[in-house]
Amino acid sequence: MKKLILLALCLAACVNLVGQDYMTARPTEKDRLFTSRVVEQKIRKVKAKLDNPKLAWMFENCYPNTLDTTVHFDKDGNDGRGDTFVYTGDIAAMWLRDSGAQVWPYVRYAADDPNLAKMIAGTVVRQFKLICIDPYANAFNDGPTGAGSKGDITGSKPDRNVFERKWEIDSHCYPIRLAYAYWKTTGDVSVFGDEWLEAIKLTLKVFKEQQRKDGHGGYIFLRKTDRQLDTKCYVGRGNPVKPCGLIASSFRPSDDATTFEFLVPSNFFAVVSLRQASEILQTVNKKHRLSSECSKLADEVEAALKKHAVVRHPKFGKIYAYEVDGFGNAFMMDDANIPSLLSLPYLGAVDIKDPIYKRTRKFILSEWNPYFHKGKAGEGVGSPHIGVEMIWPMSIMMRAFTSQNNREIRKCVEMLMNTDADTGFMHESFHKDDARNFTREWFAWQNSLFGELIVYLVDNGKCGVLNSIKEPKNLQ
Repeated sequence: MKKLILLALCLAACVNLVGQDYMTARPTEKDRLFTSRVVEQKIRKVKAKLDNPKLAWMFENCYPNTLDTTVHFDKDGNDGRGDTFVYTGDIAAMWLRDSGAQVWPYVRYAADDPNLAKMIAGTVVRQFKLICIDPYANAFNDGPTGAGSKGDITGSKPDRNVFERKWEIDSHCYPIRLAYAYWKTTGDVSVFGDEWLEAIKLTLKVFKEQQRKDGHGGYIFLRKTDRQLDTKCYVGRGNPVKPCGLIASSFRPSDDATTFEFLVPSNFFAVVSLRQASEILQTVNKKHRLSSECSKLADEVEAALKKHAVVRHPKFGKIYAYEVDGFGNAFMMDDANIPSLLSLPYLGAVDIKDPIYKRTRKFILSEWNPYFHKGKAGEGVGSPHIGVEMIWPMSIMMRAFTSQNNREIRKCVEMLMNTDADTGFMHESFHKDDARNFTREWFAWQNSLFGELIVYLVDNGKCGVLNSIKEPKNLQ
C-alpha cells in the first residue's frame, strides 16, 4: 500500500505544469490492482471530448482510482464466485458505506465486462457477509486481524473482524443500493443467496431496534478521545429521543456522533433502500413476508419524515432539518458527507424539483448553514469531522450533481479543478482560503466520485459547459 502511495505522489510530482503537458498520475499498468477494459474505453472516450487539458488529466487520474489502488479482488475466492475487499484508500479497512460508493461508478459497465461484474458481485457478497458478522459495525478488517480502534465500549464483545463499531444507518443502505443497481444492470441474481437473506433480516432487526419503541436497546458507544464527536454522550446512549417511527443513527456518514439521533438524510436513504430490498425479495427470492416487512417499514419511516423532518426556518420557510429527536428539537445544518440533505436527489430519495428540497438547498448553500464556508480558494459545505473552515470537495460535487443551472455547474467544476493543490486528485477537505492546506492525499471515494461527476455531465450533454472552462492558474 505504501508503495502505491509513493508511486502516485512521484508521478504527480512529474507533471509539467508550465508546459501544460499533463503526465498521468495513475500507477503503471503492472501496479494497478484491477483493470476493466470497458472502464478504460470510457476514460479514453470522455478525455477525447474534453478540451481542457487539466480537466482531462484529473478525470483520468481520479475516475479509476478505486480500481487502480483500493480493490483487492480474489477471482477464486468465495468458492469460485469471487471475493472483493475494498480499502478506503489510506486506511486498510473496508467501510460498508465507502466501499459501496467507491465501486458505484463502475456498475453501469458490469453487463459489458464479465470480470468487472464478478469483482462487483464479490464486493456485494462481501458486504452482506460483513453485516452478518456485526450489523452494528461500520468498518471491517480483511479477516480477524484485530486491527482498528481498541478500548471502545459498545455493549458487545469485540470482534477481531471489526475495525470500528459505530452504528450508522447508511452502512446498511449502501450495500443494498449497490446490489440493486448490480442486479438491474446485469440481471445476475447469484448475489441474493443465504448471505443476502441473513443480512436483510439483520438490517430489519437493527432498524426496528433503533426506532427505540421498546427502549434504547443494548448498543452504546464510548471512546476515550479528545474529539467530542468520536464518542456518545449520556453514557454512550446519545441524547434521548421520543419514538416517532424514525430510525436512530448513533453516527453520521462522517463517522461523527449525531447530536439528535434521528438523522434525517439517512432516514430518507433508508426508505429508498428498504423499497429496493422489498423488490428484490419479492421478485428474486419470492420471500413475500420479508418483502412486506421492508415495504411496511419504509412506509412508516416515510410518514414520520413528513411529520417530523420538515421545520419552518425564519428565512427559507419549510425546509428539511438535518437531525431531529421526536421532542420537537431540530439541528439546522448540513454535513458534506453522503447521505446529506444536499445529496437527496442524487440518492433517489427526493425529486430535485421538490419545493421543500429546493428551499433546503438554498439554506445549505448559504451562511445560515453553520458548516458552509466561503473563502479565497472556494466555497462549499464542510464537516465538524476534520479541521476548522475546511471545505469538502464531495459537497461541491453534490452541488453540481443537483444543479439545474449551467453557470453553477461550471463554477463547481472550476472550484474542483482549482483546489486539487496541483496533485491531479481530490482530497478529503481543503481550507477555504488555501487549497494547499488539505487532508488525506489518498481518498478513493472522493476521487471516483469526481470521475463519476464528469461522466455524468458529459453523458448529459454538458460538454459545452466543461469546455468553456479556461485553464486554471497554477498554485505554485
